[in-house]
Amino acid sequence: MDTIYINGGRPLRGTLAVQGSKNAVLPLLAAAAAVPGKTVLLHCPPIRDVAVTRALLHGLGVSSCRHGDAIELDAASAVGTAPDAVLAGQLRSSVLLLGALIGRHGSAEIPLPGGCVLGARPLDLHLSGLEALGVRVVCEDGVLRCQGRPSGGTVRLPYPSVGATENLILAALGAAGPVCIHGAAKEPEIRDLAVFLNACGAQITGAGTGLVRIMPSPLHGASHRVLPDRMEAATWLCAAAATGGCLTLTELRPAHLRPVLEVLSRAGCDVTETETALTLRAGALTAPGTVVTGPYPAFPTDAQAPVMAALLLAEGLTRIEETVFENRFRHVPALRALGADIDCTGRTACVRGVKALHGAALTATDLRGAAAMVCAALSAQGESKITQAWHLERGYGQLIQRLRTLGAEIWMEPKQSPTRRTTWNRTESGRASGEP
Repeated sequence: MDTIYINGGRPLRGTLAVQGSKNAVLPLLAAAAAVPGKTVLLHCPPIRDVAVTRALLHGLGVSSCRHGDAIELDAASAVGTAPDAVLAGQLRSSVLLLGALIGRHGSAEIPLPGGCVLGARPLDLHLSGLEALGVRVVCEDGVLRCQGRPSGGTVRLPYPSVGATENLILAALGAAGPVCIHGAAKEPEIRDLAVFLNACGAQITGAGTGLVRIMPSPLHGASHRVLPDRMEAATWLCAAAATGGCLTLTELRPAHLRPVLEVLSRAGCDVTETETALTLRAGALTAPGTVVTGPYPAFPTDAQAPVMAALLLAEGLTRIEETVFENRFRHVPALRALGADIDCTGRTACVRGVKALHGAALTATDLRGAAAMVCAALSAQGESKITQAWHLERGYGQLIQRLRTLGAEIWMEPKQSPTRRTTWNRTESGRASGEP
């Protein structure tokens, strides 16, 4: 998916089942490298990041095969401790192999990870946490080298980093004694990881709270169903709100979307829900006031861009404060090209609703920013073109087909791929075969 076209102005209507969570499945795949046996992950989304992660695991000796939405993995013979640098450079979550390999082998050599460029996302909390557990850490020439199994002990995180919490949990699986993580991230994906690892024989308590305890114990294979993707669900809801549509989502957990649902409700959307489904009906929108991103259970930074896109036509002024990443307004120039009225100062964006948007040529810069461009283009009058749309493949499976089922006029124009995309194509046709 290199270039997509959207003829906007059509309300989205229909029903969609939410796919498995990108932010949950990637740490689960990393965890499979720490489990000396066979595991099965169900409800795995058909996205690019999953395929790249599988290719990374294959290089470490972890075999895998895909059957529909199920991925079977076998790490019984995995002995590698140095993931492929080119593949690792394509996604941020490759750093989670650090904890998994330290916990399993007591050694890891990880290239500095890639992924979307959203500003400084230092690994200080990951590394200082590992050092607190007795792991020797050296970073030089763009490579992290870690030696020694964790001795156990206590880690105090000054900020509830999701990645650091996941890495420390994975490393603690091979610790010589109990591990306590204070100030842990509380995201649902943390709890999902712990549920899977506990099914594999781990003893983890407190996941989803600020204090997580891990008691090392022998691990074995298990089967686990991946959590529904709350960020995918938020994007679909924003697209429906932006276009004045009516959308029902199934196979999700509305409780995990509470901050997003509250903002959309304040904007004038009617939301009804059950335990595993919800329906959003949108009409004329009004500005919901101030939206502030933060660690869970606050408003998620991953939903900031799509929600901004949903409010471009909302009457009044919306103030959005981004407290997580300093460079998460990279989508704003594209939204302005569509006719949006947005002023940015530092980490604050003020969105004044306009009467209408018009089609434009846009260039995607990151995953969630690209999703925002899609939402806004769907609500604009006329045709929009989005280049570098491959960013969307990282987190949205079958996006074009699914939007078409909701009445969107959207199509794709493939063309010669850039270097990054060429690497992905090799992966797709080789070790990570079976991914879309």
